[in-house]
Amino acid sequence: MGRVEVAAAVILRDDGRFLLAQRPAGKVYAGYWEFPGGKVELGESAAGALARELHEELGIDVECAYPWITRDYDYEHAAVRLRFFRVARWHGEPHGRENQRFSWQSARNPTVTPLLPANGPVLRALDLPAVYGISNAAELGAEEYLRRLSRALQNGLRLLQIREKQLTENKLVELATQAVELARGHGARVLLNGSVEAARLVGADGVHLTAAQLMRTEARPAFKLIGASCHDAAELAHAARIDADFAVLGPVLPTPSHPGMPGMGWENFAALLKDYPLPVYALGGMREENLETARRAGAHGISMLRAAWEV
Repeated sequence: MGRVEVAAAVILRDDGRFLLAQRPAGKVYAGYWEFPGGKVELGESAAGALARELHEELGIDVECAYPWITRDYDYEHAAVRLRFFRVARWHGEPHGRENQRFSWQSARNPTVTPLLPANGPVLRALDLPAVYGISNAAELGAEEYLRRLSRALQNGLRLLQIREKQLTENKLVELATQAVELARGHGARVLLNGSVEAARLVGADGVHLTAAQLMRTEARPAFKLIGASCHDAAELAHAARIDADFAVLGPVLPTPSHPGMPGMGWENFAALLKDYPLPVYALGGMREENLETARRAGAHGISMLRAAWEV
């Protein structure tokens, strides 16, 4: 028996809170909270099902919905494939046409229980910001980089990777320690590229696995947050297999780091993300103005190296 296809909506307000609905009496898992949505009917697209369900259930009309992640889950009563969309704009005020209760929630501190079991990874994914900064002390110098990092944090950067291949272990630890301290003051999280030992030493929130390191890793490292660099379908599949929190995929566009390479382009990027379960950041030539395009291609957000520090 195949999986039941379901379109699920993460309806997002400007403050980052999203809408959860309580399943009404008489349904399986009655009383549990879930993301609004419903089954994809025969001959219907997932996006079409999303628009129809939200109109029927909530009385709203979708104006802008980005494809996001796809999660498979096996309940006792059914095996489902949940195709999540992030709904950024809509017409109308959500209200329960089926007398169901609703609540606006945040990913870090949901206040309604119980949640459907399939939604745990989704909440973790929603806690990731739209921009993932990659350090550039190699070009800027450590002192100037830290100054720009401080400014970026003041401007809202909340996720950072320290990636400095040219530094000795001691210098890397010194730079990362200062970056972690700065980030802590703004509620931002820091991952260290490659070195699990150094990440533990500096108190980083996690480790970012290089593509080569990822393919040698058989189990998730013991950190709160795991990112992975990917360039193709095999690497993306392995990142999902070890239960990474997110992947970075690229290069999408030409970049100074890879002169002469055209990048995979948005069409190939979107194809690689079809049915993918993890949130993915687009990498390679990214700037703030690429965020909308990246989201339409299925990305969670963008990862920037040079452009992150133009502050």
